Amino acid sequence: MRILISNDDGYLAPGLAALNAAVSSIAETFVIAPDRNRSGASNSLTLTRPLRVSTAHNGFRRLDGTPTDCVHVGLTGLMDPEPDMVIAGINHGANLGDDVLYSGTVAAAMEGRYLGFPAVAISLAGSNVQHFDAAARITLQVLERMQAHPLPGDSILNVNVPDLPFELIKGFRATRLGCRHKSDPVIRTQDPNGREIYWVGPAGEGQDCGEGTDFLAIQEGYVSVTPLQIDLTRHGQLEQLQGWLTA
Repeated sequence: MRILISNDDGYLAPGLAALNAAVSSIAETFVIAPDRNRSGASNSLTLTRPLRVSTAHNGFRRLDGTPTDCVHVGLTGLMDPEPDMVIAGINHGANLGDDVLYSGTVAAAMEGRYLGFPAVAISLAGSNVQHFDAAARITLQVLERMQAHPLPGDSILNVNVPDLPFELIKGFRATRLGCRHKSDPVIRTQDPNGREIYWVGPAGEGQDCGEGTDFLAIQEGYVSVTPLQIDLTRHGQLEQLQGWLTA
């Protein structure tokens, strides 16, 4: 089995190293990651300049672009033969609910899916996360399930692991995305030259975080596994919208 690995925290991130160390014990890995932290890059591609790839001292390929760029270049320009799947992570922090719209980690997995490969995004949920070894072991368990019971080629699994020692994780839950309250306002301040600058404020706390959500699974010490789809169409509103358009 061949697996392309990427992330959004950059090629030096401990989560990336932990993921590769675990996965390379059962598969051939190809690691390509951004040359710096690109958290929140979402599904952006770099279209206005060329991209450059180099090999870092740790053996990983680093690319001066986004997580989506990394997976796109890796799959369409570097890997031969192609991989069997794409894994993104281990993200330094949760990707729950609305986070999936902004996450570079989830976007890297989505790019794998766009290009025809099953994909998994792995995130370690918490602040100042520490238990990457536990998240790496959970990843191996997910891969074992996928090998024993293959998922369709258009599958994307968004996996969030509570930041706990492996022995304290209670198990797995299939979950839906919850949602957050709106983000805090931007933080306005000044640079050393007195010019006004803005920092994006923290994400909102969980709003829809009840039964069945990824938020609740993490809160209760379970691994959250959410199947994602690319189609953002609100199908239930199509008939009503057609009536509105023709009224």
